[in-house]
Amino acid sequence: MVSVTAASRDRVAARSTDDRSLLRAFLERDRLFAAYAICDLDDREFRRTRWGMAFEGDEPIAVALEYTGLTPQPLFVLGSNDGITAILRDVIRPRAAFVAVQRESLDAVERVYRVDAGAEMIRMSVDRASFRPYPSDVRRLLPVEIGDLNRLYQLGFASWLPSSAIAEGVYYGIRVNGRLVAAAGTHVVSPEARLAVVGNVLTHADHRGRGYAKAATAAVTADLLRYCDQVVLNVRADNPPAIQAYRRLGYREHTRFEERLVHRLGSPLGGLAAPLRRLFTTSRETRTR
Repeated sequence: MVSVTAASRDRVAARSTDDRSLLRAFLERDRLFAAYAICDLDDREFRRTRWGMAFEGDEPIAVALEYTGLTPQPLFVLGSNDGITAILRDVIRPRAAFVAVQRESLDAVERVYRVDAGAEMIRMSVDRASFRPYPSDVRRLLPVEIGDLNRLYQLGFASWLPSSAIAEGVYYGIRVNGRLVAAAGTHVVSPEARLAVVGNVLTHADHRGRGYAKAATAAVTADLLRYCDQVVLNVRADNPPAIQAYRRLGYREHTRFEERLVHRLGSPLGGLAAPLRRLFTTSRETRTR
């Protein structure tokens, strides 16, 4: 990744952009860590995003993506620290956000935001060569089953995960006596980039320890690898059982990073830290626990 020295910091300029070719070229420098952002370049997601880039001269050195909606929303940053700070200072300026950032760039975020404590995350990936199937009695979920899926996730209101999430993504589940007890799905899928992100992996507490989450994740992964070159997922570094389950499916660690709730310095939202953390702490992480 391009670095920027203190002497060159004044030459760093940040601006908003909707140039998808420019953004994709930069994000492909770390395709697996930038998987969410690359998928968000597709038409369906792109209209929901805001992008900023930092340049030293004509050379792009950093990028930031803000997913629009009610605060806080996901925020992704990648590149040189001075470039990241310039974008967050001048272009992408949410009052609060749930940021994904490489550990070495956390300082760049802290120049503009107060960063809450959080668990270290692992980005894992799999491809056709490394994938190891896990045969089981798992079936693909249909949009009409969104109520059962949301009850499993204990969300309480179906609008959080609409039926279009199943229609546009890939979800598999396991039923016991007719009740949905385990499921896995996708956060984003990009047929154009041939890349997808697995998420929302959960087994009901009464049915854990039977390999259901692993089976559902395997089914989703197998389906995605029919038309994607790589599939990625996030898992907390302090969740060894989940990490081991994914490894058995052929997933490998790509990088470790931070996923933190952040509050803009001076923002009046600081007092909402605790409830926001509880609400959004699983927003873009697999739900294996």
